[in-house]
Amino acid sequence: MSHLKNDLFLRALLRESTPHTPVWLMRQAGRYLPEYCQTRKRAGSFLALCKNPAFACEVTLQPLTRFGFDAAIIFSDILTVPDAMGLGLYFSEGEGPKFERPLTREWEIRKLAVPDPNVELRYVVDAVAEVRRALDGRVPLIGFSGSPWTLACYMIEGGSSANYHTVKTLAYARPDLMHHILDVTARTVTAYLNAQIEAGAQAVMVFDSWGGALSEAAYREFSLAYLRRIAAGLIREREERRVPSIVFTKGGGLWLEAIAASGFDAVGLDWTMDIGRARALVGERVALQGNLDPAVLLAPPEIIATEARRVLDAFGPHPGHVFNLGHGISQHTPPENVEALVETVHNHRPQEQ
Repeated sequence: MSHLKNDLFLRALLRESTPHTPVWLMRQAGRYLPEYCQTRKRAGSFLALCKNPAFACEVTLQPLTRFGFDAAIIFSDILTVPDAMGLGLYFSEGEGPKFERPLTREWEIRKLAVPDPNVELRYVVDAVAEVRRALDGRVPLIGFSGSPWTLACYMIEGGSSANYHTVKTLAYARPDLMHHILDVTARTVTAYLNAQIEAGAQAVMVFDSWGGALSEAAYREFSLAYLRRIAAGLIREREERRVPSIVFTKGGGLWLEAIAASGFDAVGLDWTMDIGRARALVGERVALQGNLDPAVLLAPPEIIATEARRVLDAFGPHPGHVFNLGHGISQHTPPENVEALVETVHNHRPQEQ
């Protein structure tokens, strides 16, 4: 494998000092880029784009061609995992993801099994290998998965949910069944992330997008416990290098210290928490990733620069910061605004507040 020309992202995740703060964006290959929209059209659908390694490679590289990001993230979707578990993922126009066979009956839940990532998710593993070759050491490649709790929400609700009524009812009324789903899913996620690492991913991230929907006690029982198991089961070193891991619970700011102790190298923050206060709470335990409000990117470039500097200065001149948004980039973002953001992050030297 080729030598990394830019390893700032990996160094920041391990809290080593870097000449400037590295930056990448969640959902950086997406609908805000005209070239992405063209490739998606050629692919025919979002799922066809995900399931074709050549197309997935093409869109993974597009934002790197346009912007000076310090990392690439494999183009995929968190719902590839339940799809591989046999739930039948499909997308309705304007409605988001849905499952043909959500987990509604006890026998379906009991039947749930861990798929082989090198068989049922081969297309993702192949895409990782292809992107890694195409990057040729330019920047590190991030592999990812959804968290067991977040995936379970979709698997039980059958799609997105406003109030998580069905999944929470199951968690409280039949915790035995809920834990069975989470156990199988945690084993699946661990094997899937490790398959991505073996294929060439140099860091991995777990998206716990719906963890913040839980109470604190339920979060610890149904999300955090399984995140800890995943962190413990990950491949830690490959190609004579540490493979850092990131966990991101949207809405998890209140539980930051518990999340920081879960075994991951870095914690992603949404935009609701001051990153300086977060750093004071976690100290030297983990790196932090984030946490500009994605809506800032809809404002004029000078506002974007001001707000980005605010985040950088709040963290201060310390090692261990990867600049990112507090959630995925909005599809309505003008690409030139992303350019302004990357330039600001790379050129600003954080000040102690």
